[in-house]
Order: sequence, then C-alpha cells, then structure tokens
Amino acid sequence: MAGVAIIGTTTWGVTLGVVLARNGVDVRLWARTERECTQLKNAQHHADAVSAITLPDKLSITTSLSEALEDTDAVILAVPSQRMRDNIKTISSYLKGSMLVVSAAKGLEIDSNKRMSQVIADEISPSFWPNICVHSGPNLSAEILQGLPAVAVVAAWNELIARKAQKLLNTPSICLYTNSDVIGVELGGALKNIIALGAGVADGLGYGDNAKAALITRGLTEITALGLALGANPLTFSGLTGLGDLIATCSSPLSRNHYVGVELTKGRKLEEIIKSMSGVAEGVGTTIVAHNLAKQFELEMPITEKIYKVLYEGLDPKKASLELMEAEARHELMGRRWRLFSLFRH
Repeated sequence: MAGVAIIGTTTWGVTLGVVLARNGVDVRLWARTERECTQLKNAQHHADAVSAITLPDKLSITTSLSEALEDTDAVILAVPSQRMRDNIKTISSYLKGSMLVVSAAKGLEIDSNKRMSQVIADEISPSFWPNICVHSGPNLSAEILQGLPAVAVVAAWNELIARKAQKLLNTPSICLYTNSDVIGVELGGALKNIIALGAGVADGLGYGDNAKAALITRGLTEITALGLALGANPLTFSGLTGLGDLIATCSSPLSRNHYVGVELTKGRKLEEIIKSMSGVAEGVGTTIVAHNLAKQFELEMPITEKIYKVLYEGLDPKKASLELMEAEARHELMGRRWRLFSLFRH
C-alpha cells in the first residue's frame, strides 16, 4: 500500500492526512515535539474542525523524521509559507528514490519573493527537482473533514509526474485534476488570499454582493496580469487555483483571510487579529511580496496596493474602498504594463 508523509500539523496538513487515510493510504504525520504529538493523538488540535473528528487508523503521528519518511511514495509539506525553507532543509537528507515532494502551502516567501516550489528547489538535490509538485484549489478544511466534496489541482512541470501525484492523492473527498503550469497554479493559490482580505473588508463594511463580485473580478484580473508577467499561462487563472479558489476564499466565513479583512473594519489592529488566530492568514505576508513584485515589474495593481496600505501603512479600510471606487475607469483589460489586452487583439 502507498505511503505518504506529511510535514506540518497545520489544520490543512491534518485534513490532508485524514482524507488520505480514510482512502486507505498509510499516512505518517510528523510532529515537531512529543507534546504536539500527544495533543493530536488526544484530539486536542488547535482547530475545532480537527478536534471534532476521530483520526483514522491508517493515520499515525510521530516525532521521528526517519520513521515518518521511511518507505514513502510522497512527502507533503503543509506548512506556513514563511516556514517552508526551514522545513524542507530539515527533511532534505531523508529524500530518496522516486519520492514526490508536494507543496500544499499557498503563499510566497517574503525575503526572496519566491514561490514555494522555488524555495523547495533551493534546498534539495537537483535530482529531485522533477519530482516537485504543487497542490492547490478551493479547499476549506472544515467542509472536507465533514466528507463534503471538493476539487483541487496538482501541478508539476512533467505531466507524468503530475499524473503520478494525482493517482496517489486523489480521494472521494478531493477530486484532483492535473496541470503543468506550476507557476500559475502556485500564484493563483497565493495571490487570491490578498483579494480575500479585500472581500472581508467589503463584507465587514456591508457593501453587498455587487461590490464583492466586482472586487473578485477585478482581483482576478490583477492576479492574471502579475501571473503573465512571471511566466504563467493566463488560462490557469480561470481554473480551480484561480477563479475557483477566489470564489471559495472570498465568499466563505471559514476563510482566515476573509476573517482578517472583516476584523480590520472593526478597528482592530493587524497584530491583535493575528495573535488571536489559531492558524496563519497567508494573505498578510503574500501582500508584501505581491506589492514588491508589482513595483519590480511596474504593474498597476490597485487592489493589492490598497490592501498593502491598509495592512502596513494604517490606511482606513473604508477610505481604501472609496479610493478604489473613485479610480479612473478604462478598458477593463488595460493597466500599466499589463499584457492582457494584447491577448485579445488579432
């Protein structure tokens, strides 16, 4: 029977472990400390959604990396994006054979502006680079743990590797599609969190569904423009990791990024909100990277710019929203240094 190791006792890491184990896969979840290991075994996870479920028999928890990674077909890194580098460094010497290395993190590294697959490649042997995969899509843990259906995508540069990951990780709870646009799949999963922060602001201010639909749509255009500048296929962003993840994350109160946006409209400070949360809102850090990249490529990304100013420059969320509405409207596919409009010219 196939075996999978999961690095990261995040809510998403535990969720993936549970659904894979329910599907008959032998899963070993690595916990950093004995205390964390004991808490998980006793259903004392920090997330209520995980604490409420019984761990399947095929899911074991260990503090031993050698035990977790022995005879496994894949290792899934379900860790916060800002901790990805430390974690892949920790396990790099345990990689062997044809083991798949799967990133399940939806963020960008602040110091380097890199995607997670790039961070992983930095820290492992080049011989394993072809085995790097990315798992992304509209997946809310609480719903998946209840057995509700979801769909995701797994991407790798080599379609055969993507199909290998698909066969191993596909479950009745999460139906997996494949893609070879690693850049687009990663950027879609990361950048939508910025727009979800804005959707939370819109909901917190009571602006209604028309305004939120506009925010999602214009946000998708910004994501696509940056993705195109970084080498992604623009069609990827109309798929699961772009539009699909945007809809789920911007619409659901289960989204941590949406929650942060709502709380900001109540006058709470970002630091206070973050400290009160049990998980990481990846959009908070990703906004810094997207803001840096927009400046680097001289791209016009007004939503990202306003979210950055709200988070890091103290701009009032309501004022930021009004400024967006007052911006000069042009053709919706045109923006400074965007190449979107040219795609539709013959």
